[in-house]
Order: sequence, then structure tokens, then C-alpha cells
Amino acid sequence: MIRAVRAPNETSMGSVSQGMVLMILAMLLLPGIDAVAKLVSGSISAGQAAWARFLFQVLLLAPFVLWQRKLTWDVKLWAHAARGFLIALATLLFFSALKVMPLADAIAIFFVQPFIVTLLAALILGEAFGWRRMVAIAIGFSGTLLIIKPSYDAFGLTALLPVGTALSFALYVILTRWLVQTTSALSMQFLAGVFGLITMSVALAFGDAYDVGFIAPVWPTLMEWQLLALLGIIATTGHVLVVLAYSRASVAVLAPFQYLEIVSATTLGFLIFNDLPDPLTWVGIAIIVSSGLFVFYRERKLSKHPTPVATPESV
Repeated sequence: MIRAVRAPNETSMGSVSQGMVLMILAMLLLPGIDAVAKLVSGSISAGQAAWARFLFQVLLLAPFVLWQRKLTWDVKLWAHAARGFLIALATLLFFSALKVMPLADAIAIFFVQPFIVTLLAALILGEAFGWRRMVAIAIGFSGTLLIIKPSYDAFGLTALLPVGTALSFALYVILTRWLVQTTSALSMQFLAGVFGLITMSVALAFGDAYDVGFIAPVWPTLMEWQLLALLGIIATTGHVLVVLAYSRASVAVLAPFQYLEIVSATTLGFLIFNDLPDPLTWVGIAIIVSSGLFVFYRERKLSKHPTPVATPESV
């Protein structure tokens, strides 16, 4: 069990508000990764798209790491390696799902993740969460059910891919929340990129040797390289924002805002793939946004009237 960490100064209105704003920006940006991956899925395998995502993350962050000379991993190298493996696994599973599923549907199934991560944060990190936050998460999830309109096809074997993504990403978030207490966002994302790249390189070598389609490599065209580079840029920027958000607010506070991904995913699905949302989809989006706004409002209200924090001496 990971030792519980002390949350950042959540009695500070500025700190928590900044965390929520950073998470909102990240959630609106990150579906761009999936849209690009879906665009290239006809000719580029899910494994190779995931490999390129980490390749460009390492290339983008390496100059900053060398310039600042503050790469830190101390004795938690295993945690950085596990974090890199988990985000690589989550990326591979989700890119595989996108090959056969609409973008908004895949993300909607993935939204079991805020439930998982909030519960894991309580069990592993010792972070408290109140019934209002849990209700907000449940309401947000109900919005995703309106969007996905559950069916046998959606919750069959194909649905296990986004569910696997959700579990992998939840564990990734827990490690992020733990490491961010002592490690810079730059170091965390560079090391996640390095270990993710190592993981996917091994997977591609296996796919090439045994002709496993979803992890088999091909040589991309110039346009495909450009799209893969764009994918890497979006992923790097978005996940740096996520790490910065978790350095300012707890998992329970930020979890409901992950539902905002569906807003961006639905918009991109319409603009790029001509998937026109129906009225029920817009109702679901409204519910998701409302749940996030409720948490934002409540946290700002609580930060103005903080409750006393128990100390070891008072327990």
C-alpha cells in the first residue's frame, strides 16, 4: 500500500481553482490525441501510434530536461517505470478501441474511470471524499450513459478495451498523485515518456516478429508522420497540464472534470468524422458539464470557509 500523502493546500482558493482550471484545459485538449489516432488507424497500427506518441513526448521534453538539469527520480524509479507502462497500456487499449468504435462512445465507456480513481485514492492514498463529490461523479457518469445509449455491441468484448483503459489510467493517476508531491511535472512526464517508449518498442518488436496486427509497425508516409507528431504534441501538453492540476488539488476534487472530455470528443467527432450528435447526446453533455461546474462552485465556496484539518496530535 502506498503511504498516504498530504494533500496540497486545498484550503487555498487559488491553489484549488488553478488545479480545476488546468484540468478543464487538459480534458478539452486530450481528445485531440484520440481523434488523430482514429484518423491514422486505417494504415497505422494502434501499437505504432502509441509508440509515436511517446517518441515525440521524449523528443519534445528532452531539451527542457537538459536545459534545467533537474531530472529527478530518487528511489521511486520503479514508480516512474510502472507509470510509463500503465500509460502505454492505456494508450494501446484505447487506440485499439478507436479502430472499431466511434470516438464519443469509446470515451463514454472509459468514464467509469473517475469512479475507480476516486475509490483508489481513498483506499491507497487516504484522500477523503464527501458524498456530494461522489454524487457529482455519479451524475456525470449518468450523462455519459445518455450519450453512449448502452447496447450489446457497446458493452460486448469491444467495450472491454475502454474499460481496461479506465483501470490502467486510474492506476496511472494514483501514481501521479503520489509522485507529484516530490517530483517535478517535467521530470514525471519525461520519465513516463521514456518508459512508455521502451514498453511500446518491445511491443512493436514482438508484433513485427510474430505478425501481430494491432502492434505491427509500418513505415508512415510524410503526412502520417506529421499527424503522429501532432498527436505527440497534444499528448505531451495535455498530460503536463494534468500533472500540474494534481499538484494543486486532490483526485476527488478533479475526478468529475474528466467528464469534460466528452464535450471535446463529441465536437471533434462531428467536425472530423461527421458524427452528428443527437438531442439525447446534448442532454448528456449538459449533465456532464453541470456536474463539473457544481464541484468547481462547491470547492470555491469551501476554500473561503475552510474546515479545520486534523493533525496527528489531535487524532
